[in-house]
Amino acid sequence: MNYNLDYFNGKTATVTGAASGIGLALVEELLLSNAAKVVMADINVDNLNKHEARLKEQYGNRVKGIVCDVTKEENVKQLITESAAFFNGQFDLLINNAGAGFTSIFAETTNEQWKFAFDLNFYAALWGMREVLPIMYKQGNGQIINIISGIAFVSLPYQSLYSATKSALNALSLALRYEYGDYNIKISSATPGTTATAIWGDGPVPESAQSPQQSARRILDGAVNNDRIIMGDDSDAKYAKKCFDVAHQNEMDEFVLGIARARRKGEVGF
Repeated sequence: MNYNLDYFNGKTATVTGAASGIGLALVEELLLSNAAKVVMADINVDNLNKHEARLKEQYGNRVKGIVCDVTKEENVKQLITESAAFFNGQFDLLINNAGAGFTSIFAETTNEQWKFAFDLNFYAALWGMREVLPIMYKQGNGQIINIISGIAFVSLPYQSLYSATKSALNALSLALRYEYGDYNIKISSATPGTTATAIWGDGPVPESAQSPQQSARRILDGAVNNDRIIMGDDSDAKYAKKCFDVAHQNEMDEFVLGIARARRKGEVGF
């Protein structure tokens, strides 16, 4: 355990994309940390029901599963409404974790693909924040963590969808951090780091990948510290520092261009 368990004691939290991977690990860690109530939201009904039942056996009515397609604004609104009701009005933490990695050739990417990617990776979080912020403002406190990606700093070739959506979410998170900072509402973005989840699809998972639990603990540690940008692993922190530093521009150009060339050859480029 890397974070202060007492921080989440008695708090309420909603986590999207919570039926697998990092989202599920975040739910488990929050319950272990004595969170009063946790909502786990996901579109995968089978996984959601399975893990809700499993966690209820251990934690009783402190956990609730809600089916939610976060690409639909009305569904996100309903999620926040149902969560607030389950929490008896006390809404302490929202973790916008739902999202997906996208790989495509820019010249072949359609408007429909761009819309879906932004709905899932950007607008879902925007809609959730727009609904929950009035609740947090009224109660005088709250916290939001938006899960981005290291790709927000090192934009990768053949992943323009993923790069653009996560970069936009990071920018939105930081802007709102200061817009609401004087109202005791903490807003951060968080990279998950290289983690063994379904985001790798049928491809090999890097040997350096951490477990979802390790990622969740690092994210929650950053939440306790109210870090501006929570770095999910040391690699994300390393490249975030280099990304916009002119002293490293030649190094970064060579590195990312190498990924582009490897991907064009069908090789593993990252």
